[in-house]
Amino acid sequence: METTEEQILESVVIRFAGDSGDGMQLTGTQFTNAAAMYGNDLATFPDFPAEIRAPQGTLAGVSGYQIHFGSKKINTPGDTCDVLVAMNVAALKANIEQLKPGGTIIVNSDGFDSKNLRLANVPEDQNPLENGSLDKFEVKKLDITKITRLALADSGMGTKEIDRTKNMFVLGLIYWMYNRSIDKSIEFINSKFKNKPQIADANIKLLKAGYHYGETTETFNSRYEIKAAEMPAGVYRSIMGNQALAYGLVAASVKSGLPIFLGTYPITPASDILHELSKYKNFGVRTFQAEDEIAGVCAAIGASYGGSIGITTSSGPGIALKMEAIGLATVLELPLVICNIQRGGPSTGLPTKTEQSDLMQALYGRNGECPVPVIAAATPLDCFDMAFEAVRIAAQHMIPVFLLSDGYIANGAEPWCFPQSKDLPEIKIDFAKATEEKFMPYARDEKLSRPWAVPGTPGLEHRIGGLEKQHITGNISYDAHNHEFMVKLRQEKVDKIADEIPLQTIDNGPEKGEVLIIGWGSTYGAIKTAVGALVLEGKSVAHAHIRYLNPLPKNIGELLKNYNKVIVAEMNNGQLIKILRDRFLVDAIGLNKIQGQPFTTEEIKTKLSEILG
Repeated sequence: METTEEQILESVVIRFAGDSGDGMQLTGTQFTNAAAMYGNDLATFPDFPAEIRAPQGTLAGVSGYQIHFGSKKINTPGDTCDVLVAMNVAALKANIEQLKPGGTIIVNSDGFDSKNLRLANVPEDQNPLENGSLDKFEVKKLDITKITRLALADSGMGTKEIDRTKNMFVLGLIYWMYNRSIDKSIEFINSKFKNKPQIADANIKLLKAGYHYGETTETFNSRYEIKAAEMPAGVYRSIMGNQALAYGLVAASVKSGLPIFLGTYPITPASDILHELSKYKNFGVRTFQAEDEIAGVCAAIGASYGGSIGITTSSGPGIALKMEAIGLATVLELPLVICNIQRGGPSTGLPTKTEQSDLMQALYGRNGECPVPVIAAATPLDCFDMAFEAVRIAAQHMIPVFLLSDGYIANGAEPWCFPQSKDLPEIKIDFAKATEEKFMPYARDEKLSRPWAVPGTPGLEHRIGGLEKQHITGNISYDAHNHEFMVKLRQEKVDKIADEIPLQTIDNGPEKGEVLIIGWGSTYGAIKTAVGALVLEGKSVAHAHIRYLNPLPKNIGELLKNYNKVIVAEMNNGQLIKILRDRFLVDAIGLNKIQGQPFTTEEIKTKLSEILG
């Protein structure tokens, strides 16, 4: 037997790919957790098929999970991968372009039979394992299906059940290759299948079999070490964007003293927020899965009227249905947090693919003059902070707030050093109190916020509804001048929020220079990495990432003047760029991608290099 060579690497990108039933998401998630526990920095990109049960073996059914982990700062899941695990022909065909030349392919040879070739539309005489098309890669052919069936021959399980465990063999092998312990995955399996010991035993047996296969076979003669990253001290865990968003809402509930009520209807990719929040009844969180989107948001508005913080979650199609009710919350001036986890559109569009195409919808998608604050998370971790901020703005300004995320950061993961409650700021809330004077529901404080009157409080009786309000009294008013005054007042109320949000900063690069690239939302990692590389080359390029989209930070206009050229990168056909051109008369250049996939670092870097000449 050859001696195993051990190499130390700074970072590695692995992509797991197979049928949607092959467990690639679970495999990737388990390896991600192990990397986070070890102390690596990381970023992930789960890539789901759009169909719940796409035909097995077809390109439409390929499910992928990419993880980039290392001993350095990691901002993206990686443009290309070092290792591709392909469970069948379709998985290889769909992902081979993402593999670096000289990269390693681990293939399940059973997935390359005549049936799988036909399903993937590959001629039988063009089997990629036999036609030399993979010669520039290092190919490791394993009959994972056969190994799995032999290992579990005496398990008493049927063939179909046995085949479902083959992803554990892959996971065990990758654990061995990158010198990771399998103990946490064993704990996970025992917990997940605590009432099904036969299935738990089978999965653990395959996990160990994959690990020992790496140890004993001559197929793998290299093992790799990726040391822990240098990160601030603290307790870390791996966290996905939707989880972080849910935790941010719970934290804001605790720091404000307001109970959370989530009124919603499931939709990809927002449903995980409902699933996560439903676990925290001990924090006074109430979750309501309504019969449709309209009922969900209206229930949340009712909760806000009653003194809770109303939350509703959805994606673009569901947000469209909620818009009339959001207009009602705006004219009532009640706090409401609307979480839009964006996906490709229009209509049902690309349900499992990412996009940033709902910014205009958030800003202008309601009838009448109906301004609302809009903020956006930039990374999975940032979802926690921006969810906390959305609750603060909504509750302290008595206003609906849009929080934009998207499928990429919602399902992506990062290591999270979770904060202590004592380190989070308080969210001060003052409910209206009865006085000897008649209660005026639309009297305003210095923020132009009206009082929050909990129904049933003696002395605070008042009328609500969707009709225009008379200034101060809240009575129904059809007066022309009053309507114009109220429209301008509601806009001024949003504009005044700019007084308390942070000024825009430059994330990387010089404060003045040749080119400024602006991004928002999930474009953050790719832009940051590309700009960082160009700055090291001595290029005059800077990066600003906007989290507060309405109102914009007060210094944006001055900041734009400090650069000769401005580029706006976004995953849509040009939405933020329209706002900046209109507001600041800047001749910005658009960099747009509308493919259901995030920007790669190389795409950003190529555009910047072109502009820099």
